[in-house]
Amino acid sequence: MRAFLAVFVLSAILGTTSTAQERGPVTNLPLPRYVSMKAAEGYARHGPGKTHRIDWVYKHRNQPLEVTAEYGHWRRVRDKDGAGGWMHYSLLSGVRTVLVEVDLLPLRRKPTKDAATAANAEFGVVAKLGACHIDWCKITAGGQTGWVPKTALWGVDPDEILE
Repeated sequence: MRAFLAVFVLSAILGTTSTAQERGPVTNLPLPRYVSMKAAEGYARHGPGKTHRIDWVYKHRNQPLEVTAEYGHWRRVRDKDGAGGWMHYSLLSGVRTVLVEVDLLPLRRKPTKDAATAANAEFGVVAKLGACHIDWCKITAGGQTGWVPKTALWGVDPDEILE
């Protein structure tokens, strides 16, 4: 039993995952999963604790991040470029946001290619994530809401369905 517990704790610290259905040892939430930055600034550290060096500084409130591991009050996160580290859970929010990865992405009034365009979103825009179907997600940014292809976003899994 102790050997299993040691491997489980080491796995949480290193951020290794064996299946998509794995659950965090602290929150029992799925790993990996997406969250957003609650704070306007947050430090990503080399290890889970304030004594570890700061590897990265995030400076954008609502930026989407992916949680890959948990240890106590710390969450190992990475951004769309793969950079990241360990952040204190108080800096993170369960509110889902996404990054637009296509320039002048049309926000459609309905989840179809031929639907009218409500607005366009620029590359790099952070948007609040709403419902997601198989291929489309509803997002809100800059007071505009519309449907976009899921493939144009970072911060949502290809097979993820949200009501």
